[in-house]
Order: sequence, then C-alpha cells, then structure tokens
Amino acid sequence: MALKRNTKVDAQFSVSSMTDIVFLLLIFFLVTSTLINPNALKLLLPKSTGQVNAKATVSVSIKDWGDDTYTYHVNGSQDPLAYDEVEVALIDLLSAEEDPTFSIYSDQSVPVGEVVQMMNIAKRNHYKVILATRPE
Repeated sequence: MALKRNTKVDAQFSVSSMTDIVFLLLIFFLVTSTLINPNALKLLLPKSTGQVNAKATVSVSIKDWGDDTYTYHVNGSQDPLAYDEVEVALIDLLSAEEDPTFSIYSDQSVPVGEVVQMMNIAKRNHYKVILATRPE
C-alpha cells in the first residue's frame, strides 16, 4: 500500500514581519542616540531675576575693545592677562576649593567663541561655570 503525502512544504516566507522589526529597531536607535550627548558642558545659567545656589569665588571678565582685541581679567583685576595665563591663574585660585566654580562676565559684543574658550578651560579642569547676566 503506497501512502502519498497530500501536503507539500512551502519554501516561501513573509518578510513583512521582519521589516517591521527592523523599522522599530531603527526608530529606537534614532531616538536614543539623540538623547545621549556626552560632550555637553554642565553650565549653571542664572536667571536674570533669580539667584543661583552655587557661589563662584573667582570671576573671569572678558572685555571687548572693538577692534577684535579681547582682554581677560581675573577677579576684577585691572591688569589684563593673556589667554594662556588665564588657565594657570584659575588653577592657582581654585586648587584649594572643594567645589571649584568660576563665573564668566563678558561684554555683550564679545563673540561666543571667546566665551566657549573659557568654558573649555572649565571642562578640562572639571570646574563648574556660571555665565553671568544682568537683571532685566
């Protein structure tokens, strides 16, 4: 007696469920990659009408003289420092601090790049930064 199989194996499969999974994974990785920002500087930006909890013991002022000349003054000193000397001065002043924080005072006309250079000093030395503003 010869038995014959009535069912045949189908070699095709549906790809639609696989594409759904791939698209879900793609969306997941896109969303999570925008949330991660490891190079962000931690800034304490004070509001113009309020107070900041952290008190800076050292201040750096950036003065614009109008002809692309900028001077840096540490702790309100009248004697300007070169950019290379500012980091050394900050290290000397903040080395004994438990929570080293300094504030940046800059003229309104100072380019953002000059302020970012001061923030880079803070990042290299693990200092906190307060960007000073004037009250409204």
